[in-house]
Amino acid sequence: MTELHDLSIAEAARLIATKRLSPIELTQAFLARIAALNPVLHAYIAVTADAALDAASRAEIEIASNGPRSPLHGVPFALKDIFETAGLATTGHSARCRDYVPSADAPTVARLHAAGGVLLGKLATHEFATGGPSWDLPWPPARNPWNLSRFPGGSSSGAGVAVAAGLAPAAMGSDTGGSIRLPAGFCGTAGLKPTYGRVPKRGVLPLSFTLDNAGPLAWTVEDCAILLGLIAGNDPQDPSSADLPVPDYCAALGNGLKGVRIGLVRHWYETDRRASAEAIAAMEAAVAVLRDLGAEVREVTLRPLGEYQACMRIIALTESFAIHAAHLRSLPADYGEVFRYRILPGALVSGSDYIQARRLQRHLTQGMLEAFGDVDALLTSGTWGEAPVMAEMRAEANFAAPPLTNPWNVTQLPALSLCHGFSSNGLPLAMQIAAQPFDEAMVLRIGHAYERATAWRAHRPVMPAPARCDQPVDQAAPPPSRTAAVTYGMLAKLAGLDMDSRQFAQLCEALPHVEAMAALLPRDLPFWAEPANSIRIEE
Repeated sequence: MTELHDLSIAEAARLIATKRLSPIELTQAFLARIAALNPVLHAYIAVTADAALDAASRAEIEIASNGPRSPLHGVPFALKDIFETAGLATTGHSARCRDYVPSADAPTVARLHAAGGVLLGKLATHEFATGGPSWDLPWPPARNPWNLSRFPGGSSSGAGVAVAAGLAPAAMGSDTGGSIRLPAGFCGTAGLKPTYGRVPKRGVLPLSFTLDNAGPLAWTVEDCAILLGLIAGNDPQDPSSADLPVPDYCAALGNGLKGVRIGLVRHWYETDRRASAEAIAAMEAAVAVLRDLGAEVREVTLRPLGEYQACMRIIALTESFAIHAAHLRSLPADYGEVFRYRILPGALVSGSDYIQARRLQRHLTQGMLEAFGDVDALLTSGTWGEAPVMAEMRAEANFAAPPLTNPWNVTQLPALSLCHGFSSNGLPLAMQIAAQPFDEAMVLRIGHAYERATAWRAHRPVMPAPARCDQPVDQAAPPPSRTAAVTYGMLAKLAGLDMDSRQFAQLCEALPHVEAMAALLPRDLPFWAEPANSIRIEE
């Protein structure tokens, strides 16, 4: 029999609706699982046990009287700790906000409560949704349940860990450059970044106004469809929110793939930069499954991956620094070392480069939309291979080896990550499926069909495992050259940055990567490539 903590939302909903499972019993099972494993996994930074049991008790009474009002009624969920929660601290996993208690729920949180969901608590993230893994914050980094020494992905790290390890059936994450899909990939769950504007982001601590998205992580694609149906929809107070009807995302899940045209973006993970042999083999096997299911899969060529990565990084760096600039300048010690490493270079990005990146975003998006003239969806690898060893990761990797997830943030398209195999070390591998704006139904349809045709969802990490006490790599950077010290020192002073020698050396190490990405920005874009926070899709 399936353990209660391994039930999907859909499975739990059916049992609750037929009164074979009590919401109180289900919630108790997850709380017991959290109590047993969270000291090892560090997925949660706050557990709301009493409030969860109260909510489960109310749900049980309501369901007994009127039946469930949604598939989430009486089912637990958890939140990445950048979602504002009324009366409950929202910390961003940072010392800076450890005492910040919002007065109102974010719209997404309010919608989950209205659906009858039972909040279990707040989940670990990377500081303000970037800069991880970090070891100098008030809470430790979350651990990958498949192997505690490996990186769980970020920045929705606790969300991926909680869902994979059975500490929550569902979690809300955010995605600026892959922060839903990377934890989903490394932890072996499903994770959906919706179209920009599909889900409100008001009440979610911002990282990049242009690139931020909110979305679900769950064990199955079906559960992601359920969750998206509950959180999607216009928020009049969110200027980036799309005022469009929300379809029934579960309705088309069983339609199969006959006649569906999928474009395989092979060159990103084989030519632009080469993924591991195991990741490439898993992609080949996944393509064979999709073809067997009736889909037509053909190779397509898009712009080089480096252009999307440069565009995303320049935009995110500039906007992230703008959000945190005043506090970074006045109280830099309130932030962790890795966060400072990754955000401070944004102070030195020129206004010209930022605008060119925004113009390139328009250009790349238009090119991506044109690619959909011949296909219904696009397919590529989700990760370069298995999860790396977490203690060996340096902050520089964020610049030196960007992920495969950035293009869908730049083009603001819906993208789903799901498991498509395991490495020889038993670690999950993942692929990404993307579709046209607001066509989340298509990526969910394809992902669900693939999931049902394969056995990957039957694999769960073996827990419990003994706790680890790693010695993380030193983030110290080599001393800068004399030329770099003079040049960057002058620029840092003009930007009002007050740094010690260690922080300055890190800035000098990061800036050449930023300059290389800025150099990739074209300067001869067409007139129509105007900056835009969201892309208007004409009827």
